[in-house]
Amino acid sequence: MQKILVGIKRVVDYNVRVRVKPDGSGVVTDGVKMSVNPFDEIALEEALRIRERGEPVEIVAVSIGPDDAQQQLRTALAMGADRAILIKTDQMIEPLAAAKLMLEIIKKENPELVIVGKQAIDDDSAQTGPMIAALWGRPQATFCSKLDLKGNTAVILREVDAGLETIEIDLPAVISADLRLNEPRYVKLPDIMKAKKKPLDVIEIASLGIDTTPGLKTLLTEPPKPRAKGVMVKDVAELVDALKKRGLVS
Repeated sequence: MQKILVGIKRVVDYNVRVRVKPDGSGVVTDGVKMSVNPFDEIALEEALRIRERGEPVEIVAVSIGPDDAQQQLRTALAMGADRAILIKTDQMIEPLAAAKLMLEIIKKENPELVIVGKQAIDDDSAQTGPMIAALWGRPQATFCSKLDLKGNTAVILREVDAGLETIEIDLPAVISADLRLNEPRYVKLPDIMKAKKKPLDVIEIASLGIDTTPGLKTLLTEPPKPRAKGVMVKDVAELVDALKKRGLVS
């Protein structure tokens, strides 16, 4: 194996309390801390561990987003990626468009493995990975919780509704990382300094010739309704009585 491509998405940090804009047009992002999508961190960590197990691979981090997304790519470089590519755009990119854009980079880089997070925490679509595999015409393994490489094949343990499933796929392939695949490493200050010298290429989205016109239109964004406060009861009898008063049991 010579090269692994890892998808990196810029999202609102998971510790930030998301607020909806007053006009309902979306969520507030101005002045909000942004980070690497947590599942993408797991994907990158797995690529790094593959290299540390003795595979002489080059790890390339790829992101699609505004110029500010270079910050998240620098984080990926600090973690250990060799170089990074930013497809620059200020437009909101839907999963299918993201997959098409990633495919253009795949054609240029010819990786043996593409690893992405199983989903992004901002839209929870979980679509980009499978779409990349479909457009690329290569096997895929989603929700990967364990990965073993054996020559030109990959053995994946994945979580499904019925339990755990083990599959074997041929490389090149696309894998989406689940939460239990690993625990990403912390970035150290010396690594952050080294990352500033690593190559980060910026590609204008228009140069790739991909139609990224959104197919969906968000009409309104609303916050969830406030939950009612809980009620403390002394015993089961009082609990049943409270439920009856609320009409939840007869």
